[in-house]
Amino acid sequence: MRKGEIWLINLDPTIGAEIRKTRPAVIVNDDAIGILPLRVIVPFTDWKDRYSVAPWMVKVEPHAGNGLAKTSAADAFQIRSLSTERIINRLGTLSSYKLEEILNAIESVLGR
Repeated sequence: MRKGEIWLINLDPTIGAEIRKTRPAVIVNDDAIGILPLRVIVPFTDWKDRYSVAPWMVKVEPHAGNGLAKTSAADAFQIRSLSTERIINRLGTLSSYKLEEILNAIESVLGR
């Protein structure tokens, strides 16, 4: 499980407005910090045109390399750390350009 890889993740159970269900997510933590059985992820949700004005939503088109089935949004506002026990199977890998877009979206959420 490496930075930039997209995995199918089981996010249930959740509370309140947390994104739920089993869905794709991209690993965003530094590979050198892989000692604990935890990963920092950004989950994907179905893309909606209204997301184009949200700086924390990154549009990702599906293709064979990333393993996504449909146009999706990486929701950087839902970034979280989770147990590797929630990780089901690898779907693919993001391009370095898309990963950088997501990291920038995380920065907009967390500030600097």
